[in-house]
Amino acid sequence: MTHPAPDPWRDILAFHLEAGVDVALDEAPVDRFAQSAADAARARAAPSPAQISAPAQKPAAAQEPAPPRNLAAPAGAPRVTRHEPATPPAAAALITQPPDAAVMTAREAARGAASLDELRAIMEGFEGCALKRTASRLVFADGNPAAKVMFVGEAPGREEDQQGLPFVGRSGRLLDLMMAAIGLDRTRAYIANVIPWRPPGNRTPTPQETAVCLPFITRQIELANPDILVCLGGPSAQALLATSEGITKLRGRFLPYETGSRSIRAIATFHPAYLLRTPIGKRLAWRDMLAVEAALGGA
Repeated sequence: MTHPAPDPWRDILAFHLEAGVDVALDEAPVDRFAQSAADAARARAAPSPAQISAPAQKPAAAQEPAPPRNLAAPAGAPRVTRHEPATPPAAAALITQPPDAAVMTAREAARGAASLDELRAIMEGFEGCALKRTASRLVFADGNPAAKVMFVGEAPGREEDQQGLPFVGRSGRLLDLMMAAIGLDRTRAYIANVIPWRPPGNRTPTPQETAVCLPFITRQIELANPDILVCLGGPSAQALLATSEGITKLRGRFLPYETGSRSIRAIATFHPAYLLRTPIGKRLAWRDMLAVEAALGGA
């Protein structure tokens, strides 16, 4: 029996697709900065909806009131009329809001959520994170919010972005197996991410993006109120536990996570995506999952 010869190009395309490369580029270089500048210029030149729907007005010269006498320009000086670009209020806030202001806005918005449903609605309407413009949808959570254990990863990938659920790709299938090994499934665990919107091309979120999204995940943990918090991967553990230690030093030991109203036992372990690339780390992750199982038994 003969087997078909492997197709190297198909394998290469499959590898890049799994890595998050989902946009094809042209053979000739394209100046994306010039395109962005041209788009911005067209947006500034385009009339606003109010200007399009407004009835015909008198010429500007006939409409303009004379300036106050104490502010009048010298005789013979040309009159200058300023035309402001028509920018939607939400887009203007998104473009001009400084990073610190976006973080403060996120904190105030998250603090106002009295339930997980309210928090999700607030995050759906939040415009302070640029990742929302490139993602397909919000990836809020999956599983049982009343569960005793909560798993938190870093950010959604391509399949998560398509389905709106965290950990549904290859990493999610491995996480399901890890949970099943200690008697858990998605009806007995709550799953979320620090970043609720997929970064373009699955790139690493910037510190600014993490800072803006952090108030939402901390409020989500506070509202879910689990007994055990499992940080999946170094970025998740560093963001939630406010540490700069690497995952190899953080993993395997319980640390206190303070919500303001109680202390939750938190433990870090390797992210399933890392375990797919580095299978030798599974033996350490197995020890971490056994520690979670023992802690849940004690709880």
